[in-house]
Amino acid sequence: MTDPLALFLKYLAVEKDASPHTVRSYRSDLTQFREFAAAHGAASVDAVDTSLVRGYLAHLHARRLEPASIARQLAALRSWCRFLVRRGVLTRNVARDVRSPRLPRRLVSFLPIDETVTLVSTPGADARWRARDLAILELLYASGLRVSELVGLDVADVDRRERTVRVLGKGRKERIVPFGAKAEAALARHLAARGGAAGPLFGNARGGRLSARGVHTVVRRAARAAGITRRVSPHTLRHTFATHLLDAGADLRAIQEFLGHSRLSTTQRYTHVGSDQLMRVYDAAHPRARGTSA
Repeated sequence: MTDPLALFLKYLAVEKDASPHTVRSYRSDLTQFREFAAAHGAASVDAVDTSLVRGYLAHLHARRLEPASIARQLAALRSWCRFLVRRGVLTRNVARDVRSPRLPRRLVSFLPIDETVTLVSTPGADARWRARDLAILELLYASGLRVSELVGLDVADVDRRERTVRVLGKGRKERIVPFGAKAEAALARHLAARGGAAGPLFGNARGGRLSARGVHTVVRRAARAAGITRRVSPHTLRHTFATHLLDAGADLRAIQEFLGHSRLSTTQRYTHVGSDQLMRVYDAAHPRARGTSA
């Protein structure tokens, strides 16, 4: 029989169109589990039972892995077993009944409006890439795109007249995302500087497509030039986009469509940011919030 792990990884890459990074992560996590299982007498996947899965999670905990890392490993194992049940290799998903570790709720990181405006107006020091970098910063904040979506854009995906961009998101789902006048002006300057040729919207010094790492560098340099001391990434601008829309009264389902979230629950985490802001205002302003007399 074909190696069940190789079969699953091929399914992820070909049928689910998972990114190479995702496939590598699954391969690493599941290879670690198989090595543990083999060392505990389960040389084949059909010899794995629920108690062995629990033992593996205890092993990861003893290694002092973070709860999020343990939860990720369990999720990978559940997905693999679910796939093998559908293919008839296993009769049941032995990982399904194992409880995932409780994760602390992490608030999304975002920038206030004044810092955002400064950031997207401040490219790095390299004058050669000024127009490109400003267009990247403006478009990230104006659209909330994932960095993978941004670097995948071609010139043909941008409709400057309608001020929209056609995006291929997770699961190869296509969506149309609007952007504002500031981003349109920045894109116009960038396109004028790069010439009207077709191809990648954002290029690198070698004439190829700018990488995700390159975009991280653009954002990091701009943050440093803007005097922002906290860590800022392209995903920070995605969170900032959603938070500012929500604070201005935008409908949550509209934000879900903009961000390309398949589930509304994923978008709802931005409501927690608003709630926490309200509580900070309350604690700072109300005379009896901290038990003081009034």
